[in-house]
Amino acid sequence: MKTDIQFWRELKNNKPFLTKQQYRTIKGQAVKGNIDAARKGMLRIQQRRNYR
Repeated sequence: MKTDIQFWRELKNNKPFLTKQQYRTIKGQAVKGNIDAARKGMLRIQQRRNYR
């Protein structure tokens, strides 16, 4: 439960760095309850962003 709150804060803080579609996709996964996949997707986007 605490990790869920932490994830939502992280998503909110990363919103300016995500495209609209990326944000919607990750948010949709989390709302459906698949927080692990949403977290993995957000980490992948962050790694891609830092790589370039």
